[in-house]
Amino acid sequence: DKSNSLTTLGVISPLHHMTRVFFYGTLKKGQPNYYRILKGTNGTAEFLGSALTTEKYPLVIAGKYNVPFLLNIPGQGQRVHGEIYKVDDKMLKFLDDFERAPTVYQRTLVRLEVKEWVGQTEGEETLSLGDITEAFVYTKNTYEPDWPSLPNYESYDANGDHGLQYVAREARD
Repeated sequence: DKSNSLTTLGVISPLHHMTRVFFYGTLKKGQPNYYRILKGTNGTAEFLGSALTTEKYPLVIAGKYNVPFLLNIPGQGQRVHGEIYKVDDKMLKFLDDFERAPTVYQRTLVRLEVKEWVGQTEGEETLSLGDITEAFVYTKNTYEPDWPSLPNYESYDANGDHGLQYVAREARD
């Protein structure tokens, strides 16, 4: 019976390191890149809940591909809504590559106010509405001079009424 093999046990071993990541853009549910975190070959991502940043940040849609960027300017913009995921090291490496960190995006630790919590993992804290937690978020520390003055959003939706069509990576020149 293969279910007792060591390799199977190793996969579900609690020794695997998990990292919390906050998605505010195209990786959220229902958004153009969400499928990437569902692909098992990229690693594991488990939805923990929804939250918003405790501080304001400018979330802008910029560049010729209409990409959502969270500018690392705490105190400006709005409190940003998104989703918290728990990811394994393989998914974290995929995300770093996908977000081209640390050159294009930087992984920054942010404080988040929980809106909804579904994470029920063994040995993990259970959070409720209003609790504060932390997760990594991919932010832009370098950007065009006019980006901070662009319209900013509290919640990103590729199909939102901003009319800025997101261009998937595969469709870019």
